[in-house]
Amino acid sequence: MTGLQFRMLALTLVVLLAAGCAQKTLRDDGGSPDATGNIGSPLARPSPADVYIDLSGAYLRDGRLTDAFMNAKKAVIVDPQLSNAHYMLALVYQRLGENGSAEASYERAMSLDSRNPVALNAFGSFLCEQGRYKESDSYFQRALSNPLYSTPWIAWSNAGWCAEKAGDTARAEQDYREALGLNSRFAPSLLGMARLSYADANYLSARAYLQRYAEVAPQTAESLWLGVQTEYQLGDKNQMASYSLKLRTMYPDSEQAKYLKTIE
Repeated sequence: MTGLQFRMLALTLVVLLAAGCAQKTLRDDGGSPDATGNIGSPLARPSPADVYIDLSGAYLRDGRLTDAFMNAKKAVIVDPQLSNAHYMLALVYQRLGENGSAEASYERAMSLDSRNPVALNAFGSFLCEQGRYKESDSYFQRALSNPLYSTPWIAWSNAGWCAEKAGDTARAEQDYREALGLNSRFAPSLLGMARLSYADANYLSARAYLQRYAEVAPQTAESLWLGVQTEYQLGDKNQMASYSLKLRTMYPDSEQAKYLKTIE
């Protein structure tokens, strides 16, 4: 793995861990030196700003927002023409709740590299969080149109999450299936399909997706509560009790743990 490939992967983890949206899905990736598809792109070259991007990402993952912000700003100062420097700053602004500044930084990142799939996908998710569903989908599609996009299942999954949020369950299922067709172990899409299956009263399917999800990702309050509800509908008291115990133990202060009283 090259230094640039590692850095792109690190940015993926930043998005996955730092965004804090409903499905933790302001997620993106990279992977290849030419991930944007632009030969000679600012993204596809070493930069003295890289060290500050790495530091900002590490601090953001640890919740040290002041340090994350300072290093993201340094990255922009050191190399103002680097798309990922502005992208990193956008992530920090977003985490700080400074949505106007976040949007401006995303726009700057994309103006410097119009095919940067990391920025395109993250901005699509950002717009979806704002309820700007139609706008968001165009950015997911732009990311997916890049033939060198190394992990397109992430954008497909984000598109599915956004369609689900907008109430378009048919489109959400289609997008989640596209994601799983490319990566059958992608946890957010498995959980998304479990949600859709449960909502459609297809409880055996929901159970199967939840089992697949548990094989590849840590349980969340959402996944455990969905498991409780699914097993309640299927009449499996033992499995329901198992999910309930895990929910109480792992997330005792969650809203989902409080819901247990409604079905027990």
